[in-house]
Amino acid sequence: MNSELKQAMDAHLAKTVSTSPGLPGVIAMITDRDGDIYRGSAGTRAIGGGDEMTLDTVFALYSTTKAVTAVAVLQLMEDGSLDLDAPARTYLPEIGDLKVLEGFGADGHPILRRPAREITTRMLLTHTAGLAYDFFSGDYVRFMQATGTPSPFSGRRAALNTPLLFEPGERWHYGSNIDWCGQIVEAIAGQRLGEVFEKRIFAPLGMRDTSFRLHEGLHPRLATLHDRHADGSLTRSAFSLPAEPEVDMGGHGLFGTVGDYMKFIRMWLNQGRGDHGRVLRSETVALALSNQMGDLKVQPMQGMVPALASDAEFFPGMPKSWGYSFMINDEDTPMGRPAGAAAWAGLANLFYWIDHRNGFGGFWATQIIPLGDLTSIVGFFEMEAIFNHGFAPRLRGASVA
Repeated sequence: MNSELKQAMDAHLAKTVSTSPGLPGVIAMITDRDGDIYRGSAGTRAIGGGDEMTLDTVFALYSTTKAVTAVAVLQLMEDGSLDLDAPARTYLPEIGDLKVLEGFGADGHPILRRPAREITTRMLLTHTAGLAYDFFSGDYVRFMQATGTPSPFSGRRAALNTPLLFEPGERWHYGSNIDWCGQIVEAIAGQRLGEVFEKRIFAPLGMRDTSFRLHEGLHPRLATLHDRHADGSLTRSAFSLPAEPEVDMGGHGLFGTVGDYMKFIRMWLNQGRGDHGRVLRSETVALALSNQMGDLKVQPMQGMVPALASDAEFFPGMPKSWGYSFMINDEDTPMGRPAGAAAWAGLANLFYWIDHRNGFGGFWATQIIPLGDLTSIVGFFEMEAIFNHGFAPRLRGASVA
């Protein structure tokens, strides 16, 4: 590990944790195509002391799960088992039952109608099918209250029974699309999503500490989730993902370590260097890392459940596209991320980027809600800027163990 890089990053993590309002703890890692070039941690797994935030700490990964589910979908496409542009109900008839929400009646009940066009798996992968999340949609908040639909974080199958906000393919809106992708994978494979992941993704990549189930091998190392309050203070949160979900939620349900996720990021970085881990073909990787929704663009997300999410937009004013299944910045960013790089986040302020052009990627892991925690976001972006501006130019093209 580059000693100068380690010194700079360790100092940054320590400063982010200790400078008010601070973080309980954080783990950050950076990789090139060959292996991790930085691994660091600071703070503790829970506020108030206790176990240190060690590199084997387990996190609820939330929406960083989405890209893993996309890989499972793309594997089925490669196998010829799935046509991304066929009606998704071909593989999972329940998707054909989803209706468009037109409004609410005087009695508060939702008014629904059938969509004019079919939902495809491509639309689900790109968040253009019309689905949303309650924490980013006031209409969903109202719908769930009126119908008793459970939260997507309940792990219950009934949580998927939510309407479309617009005609499929009309625009981009972040939502439960990838949870439905996971159900499509299960329907085609005849297995639970976690079993598919284990056989076709985790085992080939050596991801031994990632699972939809918080089993006894993971639970003792789990970081505690925290609530950030308006005054900047932190308390332990009562919110959590179920340890034994009814459904493996492909949009947000995984638990895992940052070290495991770096192996997953390296799979994307090794495009053109053979079928890395025999997970995806190089041409499929190239497809997934490019814009897959035409002229549509990623839109700002307005937080509707303050306890879970603040207003959220990466790089305001900058055009952003969507691949399979992560955001792609269409222009260079101030942090030194080049145009065409992929990235996304998880609800508890976990963030990653994949710079496949230069062969670097990184992950920043905390466990704080709501999404949009300023200390976490600034810490992540500063880490990326320190690396991209100060170290990447020197390391580019080199293999650093």
